[in-house]
Amino acid sequence: MFIFEENTRPRPAFHTFRNDGVNHKKEVVKLIQSISGKYSPHQILSDFVTVFAISIQNSCVLHRDKVWHERERLYNDTINRYDEDEKNVFYKMAAHLTLAFESEIGDILGEIYMESGAGNKNTGQFFTPFNLSLATAELAIPENLSEGETFSMNEPSAGAGGMILAMAKVLNEKGFNYQQCMRVVAQDLDWTAAYMCYIQMSMYGINGIVVQGDTLMEPYHANYPRSRVFRTPKNCGCLM
Repeated sequence: MFIFEENTRPRPAFHTFRNDGVNHKKEVVKLIQSISGKYSPHQILSDFVTVFAISIQNSCVLHRDKVWHERERLYNDTINRYDEDEKNVFYKMAAHLTLAFESEIGDILGEIYMESGAGNKNTGQFFTPFNLSLATAELAIPENLSEGETFSMNEPSAGAGGMILAMAKVLNEKGFNYQQCMRVVAQDLDWTAAYMCYIQMSMYGINGIVVQGDTLMEPYHANYPRSRVFRTPKNCGCLM
């Protein structure tokens, strides 16, 4: 996990990534495929990101109100579809995913989604290749961005958050502490995509919120239903 540092120095890049020689993305894909059959890879990944996202968000909330309890019920209803051996696979997936986040900045879950067979013509979801998002981010980040300046980003069709992570990676490579300078509002109509985006933003320490909803019909505002808004640990003031 990453610690949120208040100090943006020293430079260069903010992160030093570990390399343990294991392709943790591939391990997650293998684990998804190992329990597919009764459930499709898409269903397994969707259920996994649901419980992972709720685990992160509810651990950051001190006041256990109606929304907190509704999310706990969803967590239990989702995880209890699986037997004990299958639950253990979920725990292993979470461990490998965490280690994957520690090895690089990238659209880890988006790549897992596509490689596991979760993305196909029936689901209609395909995530933008990360190298294309990186090329776009290189063009979008102002050349004159200065230290201490806030970089605000509104992503109206976030998917798994690939464009947001590309921005973070480019900022990091330019020597900026993206955990301090980025402020993000991400929105997507699909709950699975919203959960994926929330997990990735949370694990990389990005300050932002993820909103489930139609950006055109229901753009985010201050009084948006809280049950459809997930705040990253950084946004909540938590350390991971």
